Amino acid sequence: MIQEGSVIPKFKVQDESGNTVTDMDLANRRCVVYFYPKDFTPGCTTEADEFTNMYQKFADRNITIYGVSPDDTNSHKKFCGKMNIPYTLLADTEKIMANAFGVWSLKKFMGREYMGVNRTTFLVGEDGCIFRIFTKVRPKGHAQQVLESFAK
Repeated sequence: MIQEGSVIPKFKVQDESGNTVTDMDLANRRCVVYFYPKDFTPGCTTEADEFTNMYQKFADRNITIYGVSPDDTNSHKKFCGKMNIPYTLLADTEKIMANAFGVWSLKKFMGREYMGVNRTTFLVGEDGCIFRIFTKVRPKGHAQQVLESFAK
């Protein structure tokens, strides 16, 4: 997994509208890049809702939010519509970002092992470097925790 102080890895994926987004789109801005396992699941819905509810506070501080999961653009478009998500969701269907950021790994649930996304959030400064990483994220209250980290 990449570490605090690392430059964001190179990537090229599509957003919920089919527009191409690359690492260069994150340049010269403060960003939240949060990885979540799947659209419409309880924890992911809670996390998306919290970032949506606090969206204006992030925008007022010129902080851009990107949610990333392996779901495709159609799923993201439906998720944005149902949840009224005002920020960009990135469709990492080939796990390009998940692998580059080191969040795609073996998981265990109810005795079953499978590969999946570990819920992780990366805070990126205007210099393009990651200055904070949250691992093992608990969705409830996370958006507030992230916003406070930018204020410091």
